[in-house]
Amino acid sequence: MPLEPLLIRADASPDIGTGHVMRCLALAEAWQDAGGKVFFVISCDSPAMEVRLRNEGIQILHINQKAGTLGDANETARIAHEVRADWIVVDGYQFGAEYQKTIKDAGLFLLYIDDFGHADHYYADFVLNQNNYADMSLYKKYEPNTRFLLGTKYVLIRKEFLQWAGWKRTIPGMARKILVTMGGSDRENMTGMVIRALKCVDLEGLEAIIVVGGLNCHYTELQEMVKDLPNLSLRKNVENMTELMAWADIAISAGGSTCWELAFMGLPSILCLIAENQKLIVEDLQSKGIVRVFGTHGLQNPVISASVIAEILGSFETRSKLSKKIKKLVDRKGAARIISAINSNKIRLRHVRESDCRIIWKWINDTYVRACSFYPDPIPLDTHRKWFSSILADSNIIYYIALDSQDNPLGQARFRINGGEAIISVLVDAEHRGLNIGPELIRRATEQFFNEMGIQKVSAYIKCENEVSKKAFTKAGYIEHGFITINGQKAYHLIK
Repeated sequence: MPLEPLLIRADASPDIGTGHVMRCLALAEAWQDAGGKVFFVISCDSPAMEVRLRNEGIQILHINQKAGTLGDANETARIAHEVRADWIVVDGYQFGAEYQKTIKDAGLFLLYIDDFGHADHYYADFVLNQNNYADMSLYKKYEPNTRFLLGTKYVLIRKEFLQWAGWKRTIPGMARKILVTMGGSDRENMTGMVIRALKCVDLEGLEAIIVVGGLNCHYTELQEMVKDLPNLSLRKNVENMTELMAWADIAISAGGSTCWELAFMGLPSILCLIAENQKLIVEDLQSKGIVRVFGTHGLQNPVISASVIAEILGSFETRSKLSKKIKKLVDRKGAARIISAINSNKIRLRHVRESDCRIIWKWINDTYVRACSFYPDPIPLDTHRKWFSSILADSNIIYYIALDSQDNPLGQARFRINGGEAIISVLVDAEHRGLNIGPELIRRATEQFFNEMGIQKVSAYIKCENEVSKKAFTKAGYIEHGFITINGQKAYHLIK
């Protein structure tokens, strides 16, 4: 089943850079691969970026409204209805609480991409913060139904990088190849400062490829700086960034979204803090020893900066450690997890079938699930098959499988009837944990069970250390009714 149309609202300009659009492009590619059509709504002219989007088969729609205003929100909502897109993705610091509320009041679903909790209130269905430091402490005010997708497991990686999954980096004894990338605009011309530092690095055979973004207004000046330096190559509007990252031994990069592409490629990196919104990324990665960072004075002293570069070039051990650490941050599944979360917003239930036997066996033998069970021992497949056959034949067992809009299984809900009431057991597939699916699955399954069976009361028993499950049931409308002991273990008793 193909996805419905998706509308993305993001801008690129010399002032705000290209990062918002580029990470949205990764989501757009994944959406298209799943069979959905994508529209980009933009308010800034960005010819090079528009060419990139059109080359990906994305339709671009312009609006004549100041970015982030209510006029912008209303026009974006109107376009969404016109192209029959139920979901809008918004990415940019100019979009605040009122903007979100206007989109929601228009009857649309909203995925809001955020970096540091800048909005006064969050009305979106989903808030996505793909950064390493993301946690709920950034978000104080939000709607009861707002769900959060936080951390690098949701990093958006473009298709050109995903094609390199499984590639293994070779770490040379002495590094000589440097990739320099300061983002799409580089308003402060940090690229020029890096070039001055590279001139001070005394290493035979040193090569540097310097990538210049399409919105960089210093290109002519940079050309002049490298014209007599054959070992420094200037590239503009590159379309082979993955190949360049694979070629390089180290990178010198801005501290924005490019960090996650460097991480995917396992490239040891020196970061430059070129904007305030990069501070949290850079400081967190530096504190964990995942990257090197130019000191408090940045690149202002080219001799000091050159010494930092030379130290990493010369240390096989340092580069090996940095590569291993940064590689662990990002996998290829970020966009897929986000799309799964969007689809899970439309959970539907069906009754269990014989063909579900093996996936349910896999689910119930998951390490986390066994730890949450009152009977934690692993269950052999033969034992499970016998149990499953008996379950299918038992009229007092009502068993649902939860599916997203693409018919992907998300989890299960099982009810055991005893007289005029029942006991519920729920689990969520490991790939879909952390998406706040549990409360919605519990709520819908319980309602469907009530409607189908005419039962008036359902109980849930949860081990006292399993606060996550207790919170999910409470959010789904279950009420605490004291404690009970099961198999020698104290448990909460909740009822709906």
